Amino acid sequence: MSDSWPRRRLLAILRGATEPLDAQELARITGQHVTTVRFHLDVLTRESLVRQFQQPPRGRGRPRIGYRAVQRSVGYQELAQVLADHLGPDPLTRSAAAIEAGRAWGRRMDIGSHQVETLADARDITMSLMSELGFAPEKDPVGETDEHVQINLTACPLRELARSHAEVVCGVHVGLMREVLERNGARGRVEVRLHPFTEPELCNAKLELTLGAESPEGEFEEHGTVERPVRATVSEEPGGQRMITPSGPRVPPQLRDTDTDVFEQPAQQW
Repeated sequence: MSDSWPRRRLLAILRGATEPLDAQELARITGQHVTTVRFHLDVLTRESLVRQFQQPPRGRGRPRIGYRAVQRSVGYQELAQVLADHLGPDPLTRSAAAIEAGRAWGRRMDIGSHQVETLADARDITMSLMSELGFAPEKDPVGETDEHVQINLTACPLRELARSHAEVVCGVHVGLMREVLERNGARGRVEVRLHPFTEPELCNAKLELTLGAESPEGEFEEHGTVERPVRATVSEEPGGQRMITPSGPRVPPQLRDTDTDVFEQPAQQW
């Protein structure tokens, strides 16, 4: 959602409403001009984030158009809560299980063939994936460098569950993003991390070129074996694109899913 803040606010209001609201009502709530509200509602409708409903007129006149947020996870929230409670006795165990679940999900998806040759390729694949899943992702040019890009996720379908079980929800999403990127050739090239709730309704996915040296195979830390990045060579091609080419030994597949440090805890609870 470009120019996203007004639309994120409208979406949050509609998600909390018990019945459809029309443009006039939303204009009164937000303090925006009704024409501006209608413009944003048209964008949200095209993006399948809200749905229109015909409502009876107030007095004489034509029927009103009401808007309601699309519920993408109807019937799933309670199931996800039960699964989260049974994935393990502590956050680290649940996170590891969630990563594997996310990777398994990614292996089952039909993702086509989009070879990752640049960090921009990785960003675009991730944007497409998360858009299809209803996260309304946006590029963040302010946080973008040659070695690092940030994607803002403005509409997580499992936001409320993530507030109480970030290690599960965020772990699944990180595992999914990693698996999809690796299936397109990014293994050992791009690291994925997730920062939940950097704002009340916003999470940040960060993609970084993997440039660090690899630790000895099978190295253990306090919480078990962790996946280490492999060396990669970065070269600049015509047009300013950064090419990423792995070098050196790869981490064995059996070790790749045990990294529990896949997301950053929110700085504060909302």
